[in-house]
Amino acid sequence: MNASKIKSDLILIFSILLLCVLGGIFVYSASYYVAEKDYNDKFYFLKKQIIGYVIGWITFVIASVIDYRKIKKYSLVFFIISSILLALVLTPLGREVYGAKRWLGIGSFTIQPSDISKLAFVIFASAYLSNDISRIRTLKGVLPLLIAGGITCVLIIAEPNMSITVCVGLIMLAMLFIAGMKIKHFVLIFIPIILMIPLLIIIEPYRLKRLTAFLDPWSSPKGEGYQLLQSLYSLGSGGLFGVGLFKSRQKMRFLPFAESDFILSIIGEEVGFVGVVLLFLLAGVIVWRIVKTAKQCDNFFGYLLSMGIAFIFIIQIAVNALVVTGSIPPTGLPFPLISSGNTQIIVFMASFGIVNSICINKDTISY
Repeated sequence: MNASKIKSDLILIFSILLLCVLGGIFVYSASYYVAEKDYNDKFYFLKKQIIGYVIGWITFVIASVIDYRKIKKYSLVFFIISSILLALVLTPLGREVYGAKRWLGIGSFTIQPSDISKLAFVIFASAYLSNDISRIRTLKGVLPLLIAGGITCVLIIAEPNMSITVCVGLIMLAMLFIAGMKIKHFVLIFIPIILMIPLLIIIEPYRLKRLTAFLDPWSSPKGEGYQLLQSLYSLGSGGLFGVGLFKSRQKMRFLPFAESDFILSIIGEEVGFVGVVLLFLLAGVIVWRIVKTAKQCDNFFGYLLSMGIAFIFIIQIAVNALVVTGSIPPTGLPFPLISSGNTQIIVFMASFGIVNSICINKDTISY
């Protein structure tokens, strides 16, 4: 089909729209009890979510109409700005919640710079590697990229935020892999990363407690193991088809962060295993369209940028699902576009807008 007749990826747009609709429904379902008790407004979290979606769709449109190739020359600027924002979190401007400084805020307005940093790093990495493809063949060539990834990870782990740090590290390794980095260089990079994990756990006592709770949540059912146990109760109660939409019991203050990091547990309780599988299939359609755009892109920058955005989406969903099912130690990470949290919604919508721009500005496209 002629590219002049088909511009935007309508399947991608419809899939994102459907995911947003589901996100609104599930955020309301997971939060209305707590919202009514704490804020005397059962729509409190839903209203915030709708604001995030509205701003998100505006950023999607803006990113779609801007030729993605213009982003390339500002890649270093994006990375520097995201690094400054991460550094500001560690100053008195940062807001601390539950012992972690992860937000910048003025009044009631807050942003989470770590969500921005993932996209900024992908843009920087895509530009750097596409400027000279030979860089990927040597460790010296990829050293600036490793330094950039290291700076981002250090600033995020200092908040502390282990989950986003892991995501950024995985995104960096994934991009190096698709760019064609040699396996022996991967080994040289991967070994120090593996060796650092025990050190990161030891230097923060709460991480060791979380690891212990992960290995045996029943050893502290009212302490570190509480959230994981409540998540498993929620998923187990859902069975195959769920207890029914809006009928979750765990959201009634039994499961902490039911509307955000652990919303997948509530989804599993209400719509069951079948509903969760359908949700993942919808996410899979989005990934399929992004990868399809990447494969059809006529330049290396667009290919890496599309794939990097796909990796952000895939890795964050995977980590979130592994946490709520008790497959890895508990850590805070939202489900993209579904969990409550406007920064992640806006950044993901901007990312998908960039993918749509790549689709629009391709020379040829087939369906």
